[in-house]
Amino acid sequence: MKIWTVANQKGGVGKTTTTVSLGGLLASWGFRTLLLDIDPHGSLTSYFRYDPDAVENGVYSLFEGVMERRDVDPLGLVHPTGTEGLDLLPASVALATLDRKAGRQEGMGLVLQRALERLGPHYDYALIDCPPMLGVLLINALAACRQLIVPVQTEFLALKGLERMQHTLKMVLRARRTPLPWTIVPTMYDRRTRASVDSLRVLRENHRDHLWSGVIPIDTKFREASRAGLPPAIYDPRARGVRAYGALLEDLQGTADAGSGMRAAG
Repeated sequence: MKIWTVANQKGGVGKTTTTVSLGGLLASWGFRTLLLDIDPHGSLTSYFRYDPDAVENGVYSLFEGVMERRDVDPLGLVHPTGTEGLDLLPASVALATLDRKAGRQEGMGLVLQRALERLGPHYDYALIDCPPMLGVLLINALAACRQLIVPVQTEFLALKGLERMQHTLKMVLRARRTPLPWTIVPTMYDRRTRASVDSLRVLRENHRDHLWSGVIPIDTKFREASRAGLPPAIYDPRARGVRAYGALLEDLQGTADAGSGMRAAG
């Protein structure tokens, strides 16, 4: 199973849209795909019509099991999304208490990694949608993944969030035993605005080594798909935003698979 984390230490940059867009495309291409929502706000969970205030079995249950020293079967926490081949491990608001409850308890940084190892036979891909703050949840997501995707809205305040993310990455990379490829994805790009054009220029000047060559445009179809509770690739496969994410996915597969990222049959 390939594990990709979608993270940035700034909210509102397109993390959930990126997660659900890539996940929907993977499922439509025939890959068994699991989405994990580890943000206490539960935007991804709400996207698929689950209530983060009412979810009882989800990501939090994994951490609760470790704290209470009991085994929790992660497969029993998986929820359907209504899209074939696409499942969800939902978030609950209880995730917001984890940093306080977990404290310095041993093993809390590898909870997701161990759960995903058990889920590996059931899925081809797992995509993790992260909270915008540094804590035990983000550390778990960075420890578990083999590819990091950093959506960055093409406006200058979002560039500051990228700087914080880079600082966190340096810390995590020192602790990891394996390299972590990471890709910056410019999002919400509007070529009609100077803010978008100038921000993209700054990204290209300062972050060329990790910057994806394309952009994710502003597209009202993302909002419509969210209202329908469907991945954009299912709602409107021809939408320009979906085509952009398709190009991104092909590039990510090529990076992760060293050129062997072929679509699954079916």
